[in-house]
Amino acid sequence: MFKRIIVAVDGSTGNERILLFAEHLARVESAALVVVHAYMPPTDYEWTDGWEALQAQYSAVATEVVDDALAVFHGAQLEVVGDLRQGPAAEALLSAAQAHSADLIVMGSRTGARSGSAEALLGSVSSSVLRYAACPVLIVP
Repeated sequence: MFKRIIVAVDGSTGNERILLFAEHLARVESAALVVVHAYMPPTDYEWTDGWEALQAQYSAVATEVVDDALAVFHGAQLEVVGDLRQGPAAEALLSAAQAHSADLIVMGSRTGARSGSAEALLGSVSSSVLRYAACPVLIVP
């Protein structure tokens, strides 16, 4: 049913649960995994002399997030690739899903919400992806 699964990572401790769940799904479905991380350097500093260095630091940290997630699958005998994208997270995930012809997006949710709105319960990124994705989205709490 699922042949290519997007796995959204943000570098938080909750990623472990998401990665383990995605690995299980990939094994059951014989699917490939695409680990996606989106980042956005603050554009407020584009005019400064240090902008290029700041952008390089953001890119280095973002690369580390993807590399750490890929390391979880080392030796797992699964097809796994990383996809690092610069831009708003929801847009990046939706774009990655389209580019990789994803059959499923696996991502986390925001916890600790106090209001009853979907955005508060899921977080703005997961809520947007859930709303606009062309494929199923699995939210891992």
